[in-house]
Amino acid sequence: MDNEVSSSAPAFDAADPLAALPDAARRVALLLRDCGHRKPVVMLPATGKTSAEAAAGLGCSVAQIAKSILFRRCEDDRPVLVVASGANRVDEHKVAQQVGPIARADAKFVREKTGYAIGGVCPIGHLTAPVTLIDADLLALDSLWAAAGHPHAVFNLSPQELVALTGAPVADVALRA
Repeated sequence: MDNEVSSSAPAFDAADPLAALPDAARRVALLLRDCGHRKPVVMLPATGKTSAEAAAGLGCSVAQIAKSILFRRCEDDRPVLVVASGANRVDEHKVAQQVGPIARADAKFVREKTGYAIGGVCPIGHLTAPVTLIDADLLALDSLWAAAGHPHAVFNLSPQELVALTGAPVADVALRA
């Protein structure tokens, strides 16, 4: 049996911690490294598809989960990304006041526009650059965890790093009772 590696398959160093990451998470890890972010992508033992699941796996508060919610802007079909505290529900009317009329995005739209599956949408590295808003409530926290391209992958950052990485404005997007 031939043990040669196909020239089309990427060669990975087994000592490289990125080699063990799923493809999308590896792409995010490389992007973060290129942006100067030094904290690693962490794989959760269980899914982090919901903020509660991610917080339980990380031992942090639900508020510290920087969840990525994607909408579709009606006028031009552009993706609208809201990075919100896991403790908040997004007020679609507030978002629409900032970016124009929006609609919910289905799984196909999310995958086509971001390159990520729902539950793993990273705040950066999208196939189509989204209009992005950062939940103002995130700025009150010291540490955040965001999805890193895969439902089990996350990375740690500060609110200030999130704003710097995305270049997005901070806005009141939370639904208030």
